[in-house]
Amino acid sequence: MILVTGAAGHLGNVLIRELLARGEQVRGLVLPNENLSSLAGLDIELFEGNILDLDRMRAACEGVSVVQHLAALVTIVPEKLALMRQVNIQGTANLLLAAREAGASRFVYTSSIHAVERPPHGTEINESLHFDPNNPEGPYDQTKAEASILVQNANQPGFETVIVCPTGVIGPYDFNRSEMGEMILGWMKKGPALSMEGQFDFVDVRDVAKGQILAAEKGKAGEWYLLSGEQISVSRIIEIVQETTGQRSPEFKFPAWIARLVAPLAEAWYRLTKTRPRFTRYAIETLQSNSLISSAKAREELGWQPMPIAESIRDTVRWWQENLAQTRSSLRGEAFLRRLRGPKPPAGQ
Repeated sequence: MILVTGAAGHLGNVLIRELLARGEQVRGLVLPNENLSSLAGLDIELFEGNILDLDRMRAACEGVSVVQHLAALVTIVPEKLALMRQVNIQGTANLLLAAREAGASRFVYTSSIHAVERPPHGTEINESLHFDPNNPEGPYDQTKAEASILVQNANQPGFETVIVCPTGVIGPYDFNRSEMGEMILGWMKKGPALSMEGQFDFVDVRDVAKGQILAAEKGKAGEWYLLSGEQISVSRIIEIVQETTGQRSPEFKFPAWIARLVAPLAEAWYRLTKTRPRFTRYAIETLQSNSLISSAKAREELGWQPMPIAESIRDTVRWWQENLAQTRSSLRGEAFLRRLRGPKPPAGQ
């Protein structure tokens, strides 16, 4: 039995589809009352709970041989930062303890490229770098780095841990509309295509799922692997989207300095209207950051081979065209956060 946390998310539901295609038995951890449209029709065991509840995680890990830990919280709302730290760090610690006690042999943690220290532009990002819990770019990056270090330190004989760090994830089965999914949707519509200067490394969600499985099967205990695709500019993504839809709209590109000035106001508007953010300050900094990222280690040690990113973009557009009615905005409001908090852990844990 394989436990997948964050099962209803974009990467979670794609990983489950890949595991089922390989004949695996899967237990999917979901929040109570969470929207499960992304898992409709999939033959899995659903397990309700949240990773802040240690006793519930002990029950979730019973009979499990491999844990694929994807669940995490991302927020730009200042008052939710403490909760994000709880979920991303303490939640990971809870799951590590529960999995080890239950006798799981492998624990694969899905971290992020943003957890890794940032070298200067022009310097290749690879596994010679370290996770940086003091990353100046933001609290999400810091929490993912701290959790990654916890996972590394938990590695021991009989309980092997492996970490994968995807870059920017795009692709089909995006039922909850990720940030990049929302951008691609916007560029598919008629009218001006709003963009900004910048580029980043993007990878297909299906390739990341395959990389997670390969990490469980072939990854060296205690090691971590970058799952990168290709470096591509925002303008080139828009061009591929419009080629696929067959419509051409003018692109209006904002210089990075203007985008930085507007972003704080835009974020305030998103919070007020409870709509999904597009270009946030975090996204702007990401698009301006060093994205010279190597997946050589994953290719050599795991046999991982990602698809061309243009193919991924085209598949994503076609998926949206066929499945838009089944999707909804992924902005998670107060009701979601109340479910996520769940019962308080016992004192001293």
